[in-house]
Amino acid sequence: MTTRHALSPALERLHLVWDLLIIVLVVANLSLLLVDALFLLDPLNAGFERIAPGLHQAYDQRIHANFIAIDLMFVAVFVVDVLLGWAVAIIERRYHRWFFYPFVHWYDVLGCIPVGGFRLLRVLRVISLLQRLHRLGLIDVRQWRLYAFFAKYYDILLEELSDRIALRLLGNIQQQVQASDSLSGRVIEEVVMPRKQALIHEITRRLEDMAGSAYQRNRGDLMRYVSALVGRTLENSPEIQRLRRLPMGRQLSAALDDTLSDIACRLVEEAANGLRSPEFEHLLERVADSGLDAWLKVDSHSDAVTEKVLVDMLEVLKEQVQRQRWKDRYD
Repeated sequence: MTTRHALSPALERLHLVWDLLIIVLVVANLSLLLVDALFLLDPLNAGFERIAPGLHQAYDQRIHANFIAIDLMFVAVFVVDVLLGWAVAIIERRYHRWFFYPFVHWYDVLGCIPVGGFRLLRVLRVISLLQRLHRLGLIDVRQWRLYAFFAKYYDILLEELSDRIALRLLGNIQQQVQASDSLSGRVIEEVVMPRKQALIHEITRRLEDMAGSAYQRNRGDLMRYVSALVGRTLENSPEIQRLRRLPMGRQLSAALDDTLSDIACRLVEEAANGLRSPEFEHLLERVADSGLDAWLKVDSHSDAVTEKVLVDMLEVLKEQVQRQRWKDRYD
């Protein structure tokens, strides 16, 4: 809502002077309201008249008799302050929309209403003054004990309220899950099945990427393993052992080992390259389709298990939310 732009120090000080002037007028106005309210009390009125009859008469004739007119003069200044502040906020583009000002400064707007309860809202102008002083670096409200006191209990209150709301929400979800006749069936029919082909395609793509990337990262080790496997197989073959006993047998055996290892490595290479082929993709899609159908099969047992898992998960979340973490922060 607020899009405050940085103001020059001169403009900030001008705002500060104006706020101080309004604060002085607010104090004077509220003091006048208090004095006039006490003046209306008969015991205090009579005592005031006995102690200072001349001052009592002057106050009665000049201030109390014209109290409404005097208060309206203060109200006029406060109305001008609101309109001027609104205009300045529009010029400075302080808020996202021009009409946000009266909602943000609602206490100033309501304070202009000449009714007892609304007049007290003028005191809230002190908050904006403190905020400006803090922004200018003239004060640091975060170092005040009063600020720390209110910040602490505001944080506690906010956490307790949010936790109560979260617990109520999680409890309602648990009731809805337990009241559902076939939650798993509804999830499958309304959520999974309309996206089945997209899920199959995504599973296929991820399997292809996983297989391809795994092969590229481990290609050297895989080729060495295949060559070693072929070598061990030939080494343990009785036919190869008899061949080695023949003249030139060892050369033939070594050539056969190299040839078979090369053939095996080429087969692995071709198989790895075939992972990107349309045929392999169709094969993976059929496998994923069959596996997904088996996974999505729902009966009374699977529905009960799903419901139990969801309810227990929500219960764990409720236990976590119930923990009053503010006690750890403020111990």
